[in-house]
Amino acid sequence: MRKISPLLVLGLCCLAFYPRPAEALIMSAPKPKFAYKDVSGKKQSVEIVDKYQPKKIVRPLAKIDSKIDPKLCRAATIAQERANAHSHSLCWRFVKEALVAAGVVRSRPTTPLAKQAGKELVNNYGFKKLPVSDPYQAPVGAVLVYGAKRAAGHVEIRTQDGFVSDFRSKTPSRRPLIGVFAKV
Repeated sequence: MRKISPLLVLGLCCLAFYPRPAEALIMSAPKPKFAYKDVSGKKQSVEIVDKYQPKKIVRPLAKIDSKIDPKLCRAATIAQERANAHSHSLCWRFVKEALVAAGVVRSRPTTPLAKQAGKELVNNYGFKKLPVSDPYQAPVGAVLVYGAKRAAGHVEIRTQDGFVSDFRSKTPSRRPLIGVFAKV
């Protein structure tokens, strides 16, 4: 049988009596909670946020441009009401229907691909390409057209707090931006 070394015993004793912070000091005070009753009358509570948010709002809300046709703002609202939570690959169809429903265009655009939307809106419906290269700088109601090499592209309308086509999003498409279009 092996002998236990006196140094090993001494080391274990030192480890056992090594000063550790008291457990009571490690545990912080309970976080304050806000209590309320929900719709069904059940009591609920949530923690109160009391810390500074280090991240600034990088992308502020979109601005409404008074030079742009107010019907485009209505089209943005209609598109947002009809949008799904996730894409169904019907962006150009949903944007067309919102533009017609708001009265921005008299007839439904005929181009089949989303990346062709900008040319058709300019040529047939009186839209103009705005000098905007950042989707976040587009005014509310503007139609953003994105390209793609072998795909149909993407079209969306700028809303006050995001972008909408056949789905809602807080961020713009990652495809290359062809242009931002609006009726002036």
